[in-house]
Amino acid sequence: MDGKHLLILSLEKVASHQRLKGFLLEGWEVAAYLEVLEGTLGNGKLFLVYVNLHLSWRINSLFLYQEMVETKKLHLFWLQANMKGWGEPDPELKISCRQISPFIPHNYGDSSLPTAVFVYTLVNTGRERAKVSLLFTWANSIGGISHFSGDHVNEPFIGKDGVSGVLLHHKTARGNPPVTFAIAACESQNVSVTVLPSFGLSEGSRITAKDMWGGMVEDGQFDRANFGTGPSIPSSPGETVCAAVSASTWVEAHGKCTVAFALAWSSPKVKFLKGSSYHRRYTKFYGTSERAAVDLVHDALTNYKRWEEEIENWQSPILNDERLPEWYKFTLFNELYFLVAGGTVWIESPLSTPNMRNDHHQLVEVENADVKVTETEADCRQDSIKNDDVGRFLYLEGVEYIMWCTYDVHFYASFALLELFPKIELNIQRDFAKAVLSEDVRKVKFLAEGKCGIRKVRGAVPHDLGTHDPWNELNAYNIHDSSKWKDLNPKFVLQVYRDFAATRDMSFGVDVWPAVRAAMEYMEQFDRDDDGLIENDGFPDQTYDTWTVHGVSAYCGCLWLAALQAAAAMAVEIGDSSFAERCKSKFLKAKPSFEKKLWNGSYFNYDSGSSSNSKSIQADQLAGQWYTASSGLPSLFDGFKIRNALQKIYDFNVMKVKGGRMGAVNGMHPSGKVDESCMQSREIWSGITYAVAATMILTGMEEEAFKTAEGIFIAGWSEDGYGYWFQTPEGWTIDGHFRSLMYMRPLAIWGMQHALSLSLPKAIPEGPKINIKDGIHISPGRLWKNALDRMVIRDLSKLLASVVVLILHDGRLMLMEDI
Repeated sequence: MDGKHLLILSLEKVASHQRLKGFLLEGWEVAAYLEVLEGTLGNGKLFLVYVNLHLSWRINSLFLYQEMVETKKLHLFWLQANMKGWGEPDPELKISCRQISPFIPHNYGDSSLPTAVFVYTLVNTGRERAKVSLLFTWANSIGGISHFSGDHVNEPFIGKDGVSGVLLHHKTARGNPPVTFAIAACESQNVSVTVLPSFGLSEGSRITAKDMWGGMVEDGQFDRANFGTGPSIPSSPGETVCAAVSASTWVEAHGKCTVAFALAWSSPKVKFLKGSSYHRRYTKFYGTSERAAVDLVHDALTNYKRWEEEIENWQSPILNDERLPEWYKFTLFNELYFLVAGGTVWIESPLSTPNMRNDHHQLVEVENADVKVTETEADCRQDSIKNDDVGRFLYLEGVEYIMWCTYDVHFYASFALLELFPKIELNIQRDFAKAVLSEDVRKVKFLAEGKCGIRKVRGAVPHDLGTHDPWNELNAYNIHDSSKWKDLNPKFVLQVYRDFAATRDMSFGVDVWPAVRAAMEYMEQFDRDDDGLIENDGFPDQTYDTWTVHGVSAYCGCLWLAALQAAAAMAVEIGDSSFAERCKSKFLKAKPSFEKKLWNGSYFNYDSGSSSNSKSIQADQLAGQWYTASSGLPSLFDGFKIRNALQKIYDFNVMKVKGGRMGAVNGMHPSGKVDESCMQSREIWSGITYAVAATMILTGMEEEAFKTAEGIFIAGWSEDGYGYWFQTPEGWTIDGHFRSLMYMRPLAIWGMQHALSLSLPKAIPEGPKINIKDGIHISPGRLWKNALDRMVIRDLSKLLASVVVLILHDGRLMLMEDI
């Protein structure tokens, strides 16, 4: 054979789960693997290391595996971002891999597709032509009970336009919906595609992994007759069945070629624990057959170049903006991992409007409201609902806090959806608007107080959309009675108005207005001294649910003032003039009371009580001002108070914590000591820090803003930090102890981007440099990730697949790639 024969192995989830020596942790819709496959090659051993430290692997509610396996003398050079990653060895054959999947802002079709493409670029710098074989393997498994339950079937296929590969039909356990994987490559004049439809990992398998590997080493491809073998015999209990696709090509001396693989998974139904099931969003375009996986990989391989171009068109203006620090660009895009990995469920479901005029409870309020809606507007609203129906969307508060669309946290995270997928954001608000007007009188015991109450009170914004039966059984949260929380209703009004102002979608405004009005009226019961302000009730009745509040609080009071302003503005636009006047009157009454009770000359006290922390400096004290400024509303306070409060937060909560290298601590005493009154007061919350930075940008304090947010990058993403890449936690303490990995709130960094879009920043001081071109040396004891300034992000409903590439070159085994 002429030239060199280089075998590149790309292996996905093939190692036997029986060989895992670590621990099994049941979790939600994510998986991390570090697996070992041992075989023989000549007189030595082949160790295949599969690493998916990147996280996520999601089809149904799966399991989280994490494994630590010692390996020696295996070194890796690679680059990574939550978008596109590649690595490269240093023989004469230069190999890189781009991962692409369609996370494309404002594209509600392609962005829903459960597929990913791995594009290998091969460059031969040598003087001889090289024969290269790439091997893509996949296990017919989703982990958990069904991995060894048997009855799994693999089937080769030849599709359109040269796309061919293997279908892996997986029978899930406990009556859960099935899933079919497809792995494929595209045959061309220069690329030959062959398959091995089925092989096993045990010695008793008809074709073993050892046989598969030996054949590839010898021939560099499989028998083309394998395409005609038909479906495999169903696997036996205890057996792991896998499949492989090989793509072979010649690379001329000093030549270059590209080979692409695609992975898709067709799991048309999502089923929740209490039995409700729905079709996933992609079925609108591909139907409900599991065999849609064939069409998915075909379209992925034929469309990925367009996807990549659209992604770069979206990201380039930010990446090329020289005013922005490199670390900010890096973190801005990488925090978007959570929209993919945060337990995301996107279903195809008819949009139901929350304006339920046949509901007798709501009918009275709608008739009494001075809302002017013409017949033409009503007809347009129905047409808009039909055209804008992008399905319904869920994501978890975090993989440890398994509640869908936790609303007090979505308040921070929602800027990402508003900026990138505004129609999804509007539909989430429609779901909550409908929930506001609902009631569920079933009894629930609240753990903190040990008392019982009803699950959902009409007029109260729910804490979440549920866990085991979302949309139907709300408020999975049961630590406190969230119907008595003081932040949820104002946050609903503020989010709705912000979205209404940003999109100018009048049909949305009309639909949700009854719920906005009901939410405001519900809060009047908490103004107990008739000063226009709501009071907290001496327990943690807001998103800081271990941090007790007494009387008027900076956080909830500021949110209430902002909600009064937003409700008044929205009422004017909707045509409810009487309610607009009510809100304006309350605001004019409440604002001086708020300032009198809390303003101390340099910031707003934590609360108006007499506890030891009542005068603490709360980082989030201006959350309401953040939203009014983000929505184009007038400032709540004069500029002196806003700037002084932010400067105090910067000087104390930010800079007095390791020189600003960790973010903003939630609570700080005016003496300069961290508020240790509870767990949350002493924590640094990544999402709150981003929100504070956004408020600073909107106030013209760009330098302080980026220094504040930079602390989250340093602690969470940099080589000098704690290693929270792609799993940014809710928060950490000053000694680095974290809580709740993979959390929703850090998406608030997109609030900074929203703020930047509203106010052009001045010159921003450069932060820490990121070497985005050079690889990072990886060893078993040291693992750091870095970024690329060309990024391709994951889609909204699927895994972030990992690829391992081994190169057999002159008798040496080299690990090329871990993506």
